[in-house]
Amino acid sequence: MSDASETELVDPIEEEIEEPIEEEVLDVEPEENAGLNKALDTYRKLIEKGDGKEPLTEKQQEELEKRIKEIEGREVVETIEEHEPVEIPCEKGKITIGPPTLTRFEKARIMGARALQLSLGAPPFIPIPKTARISLDIAMEELEQRVIPITIRRVLPNGDYQNIPIDYFD
Repeated sequence: MSDASETELVDPIEEEIEEPIEEEVLDVEPEENAGLNKALDTYRKLIEKGDGKEPLTEKQQEELEKRIKEIEGREVVETIEEHEPVEIPCEKGKITIGPPTLTRFEKARIMGARALQLSLGAPPFIPIPKTARISLDIAMEELEQRVIPITIRRVLPNGDYQNIPIDYFD
């Protein structure tokens, strides 16, 4: 027992404390167009590699440098100007955004929303078919007959959109 009383107790927290490590601060400023420079280097390597058979001739090298200078001279767009979304009108039933038919995603969204309405007690727009087991079957039939009063909004990346009545689709 006397051996246990003679052993020195050490706090584990004190052992882990070491002198703070000084971080080396580099005074390197980031390049203005680091991404552009990297892209140009990659472009140069791709063109110079080419078929991998022969190095570029002087004329080809001059043409490459000319194209690179042209790319460097282009304006870099960093902010997108604000664009007020505008509705693109449907002229004479013509669909200008997207395919002339309903996409599978539009069909699924319409049928799902209509089936939910029907399951919550909304009146159906058609006589209920004898083969219908669930509200989704009724919604599918209503969509096939184009009796659902719904409009599809298709939106372009810039925010412009077109509201298309369901009757306009093939």
